[in-house]
Amino acid sequence: MERLNVYIARTGLCSRRQADTYISENRVTVNGKTAVLGTQVNDGDLVTLDGKPLGDKAPLVILAYHKPKGITCTTDTAIEGNLTDAIKYPVRIFPVGRLDKDSEGLILLTSDGDIINKILRAENAHEKEYYVKVNLPLMGDFKELMENGVEIFNPVKDEMTTTLPCRVRVINDQSFYVTLNQGLNRQIRRMVATLGYRVVYLKRIRIMSILLGDLPKGQYRLLDDEETSKLYKAIQ
Repeated sequence: MERLNVYIARTGLCSRRQADTYISENRVTVNGKTAVLGTQVNDGDLVTLDGKPLGDKAPLVILAYHKPKGITCTTDTAIEGNLTDAIKYPVRIFPVGRLDKDSEGLILLTSDGDIINKILRAENAHEKEYYVKVNLPLMGDFKELMENGVEIFNPVKDEMTTTLPCRVRVINDQSFYVTLNQGLNRQIRRMVATLGYRVVYLKRIRIMSILLGDLPKGQYRLLDDEETSKLYKAIQ
């Protein structure tokens, strides 16, 4: 027996959060009865969304994708340059988090909506690493200012917020690596803008233990067994 939102997420239809929305909108039934939040289901129960039975649980797929600049992190095919059209994967998959349209690099996609929920719920416990190039030579205190946290505007809360401490490794006078445990919208771009710089190139090279490596731009690969095992262990 498992919670209905978990069951729906495991079919690959959507995340648990979106499943809860469907349930709250009275669009889901279990064995002919309208479901409510917290409903439990067993194997063999008939679950429908908008009157259509949900299929078997989707095969587990976790992809590492090298997103090019210009691709939007959405599966909405009404939006030009979406992930669905870019990847054309035969199984329905969803992105784990986002990477802004103007940036490139690693993004994970999966058929398991439960994984998405677990990773995003504990996002501040998971490292993400980026290579960044800016338009001006870095001042001597740049590394310290970035690592101690930068005050930026948080549009979600409509207030100023100080970013969490991070790690910076300067490469040369205009480029650096930064490792974040946070995922605010366009965070790095807004941090460096506060310090008087402009990002001219941004590439995510790692999510937790998953590396972009030499994966060509616009290509994807399936995670191997070791990577998958490490990922599941990290989100327990």
